[in-house]
Amino acid sequence: MALWKENTPAPKPVNTPMSDIKEPARFDSAPTPEVSPSRDTFSSSSSNAAPAKAQPKESLIASDLTIEGKIEGSGSVRIAGKFKGDVNVQGDLTIEAGAKLSGSVVANQVTIAGELEGNIEGASRVDLQTSGVITGDVKAGSMTVAAGSRMRGNAVFGWKDDAGAKSAKNGSSESSSLS
Repeated sequence: MALWKENTPAPKPVNTPMSDIKEPARFDSAPTPEVSPSRDTFSSSSSNAAPAKAQPKESLIASDLTIEGKIEGSGSVRIAGKFKGDVNVQGDLTIEAGAKLSGSVVANQVTIAGELEGNIEGASRVDLQTSGVITGDVKAGSMTVAAGSRMRGNAVFGWKDDAGAKSAKNGSSESSSLS
């Protein structure tokens, strides 16, 4: 065993032509990972995939809130508290049990488990549930009334817009002429 370091010659560099040298891989842009759309995430970066359809949004008026104003928009609304004002949405309206809405309603589908003081105009469907109360007129494509629910007002459903208006006018003029 030697206590000194042996002097060995350093390896000589090997001269190779430039064509033999491999260039490291280049990336002009970072690869995009494939993401499957979930309820809250939509991937629009893929050019081959069809555009993801946005989930309809629902706004909530909580049970401990009392609001006065006007609601307009394209989403759906769920009322669990008290709201005084008109509701005009392209989505659905749900009035929870114990909730109260005072105002007119225009929506696709209306579900009432609470109380509505006002008219419903042009809904495609109205569901009046067991605990539901309507004080006002209803004009809808179809209407479901559960046993135990209450309503004070007029209801017109199952008619097209023009036919229902003509029948209601004819019916009211006939009943007034018969009296």
